[in-house]
Amino acid sequence: MKNIFYATVLCLAASVSSCQNASNQSKGGTQINTTLSVDDFEKKIAELPAVQLIDVRTPDEFSQGHLKGALNYNINSSEFESQLAKLDKTKPVLVYCLSGGRSSSAASVMADKGFVEVYNMQGGIMKWSGSNKPLDDGTAQPVSAGMTKDEFTKLVSTSKYVLIDYNAKWCKPCIKMAPMLQAFYEKRKDKMDFIKIDADENKNLLKENNIQALPVLQLYKEGKVVWTHDGEIDEATLVKETGL
Repeated sequence: MKNIFYATVLCLAASVSSCQNASNQSKGGTQINTTLSVDDFEKKIAELPAVQLIDVRTPDEFSQGHLKGALNYNINSSEFESQLAKLDKTKPVLVYCLSGGRSSSAASVMADKGFVEVYNMQGGIMKWSGSNKPLDDGTAQPVSAGMTKDEFTKLVSTSKYVLIDYNAKWCKPCIKMAPMLQAFYEKRKDKMDFIKIDADENKNLLKENNIQALPVLQLYKEGKVVWTHDGEIDEATLVKETGL
């Protein structure tokens, strides 16, 4: 009788263990959430027969040029999560924005919601365009060309230092840095100029100046770049690195 009891206990233990392992595999199965270079992102699109390609920029940005076949799910819209619900979580999703920040956030949201494969494009549309890859702008509205290269050259060709701030209204690090940069300039008006360049309004200029991410700061002296910085920076580091 004892043998029968022990055998029953062992069977139950084995059954529970088996169920737990199956559950762990289901929850902890391979999930991909990674960032690809524009070249690898392009290859991934070509590999997938029915790609779920998502552009998370605003509708205005989307209309000015996007990857062929992309759907526009604005990450800052209240409808974003309901739009994600239309996608197949079991199939790969490729996501991009202008420079990679918003799409990285979107990829994290998708991963948290159980999407099994999410690929974010490094550098976004800025990097894609900078690599001379094609855009579909069939419904694009005419937009201002922004500042010309000649106009830019005149602005930085001065005996004063000129601090250039490449930014965008949707760029969180740009918004965070704005008050600090303005204060930095106010203390040094006598020896420097400060120019803010909106990425959305000056796409041609950014491409000509090889700006492929945001934020970017450049310090000019007599028409030449003497210092540059990609990404967020604090005032102490800015002072130390520029010497101003």
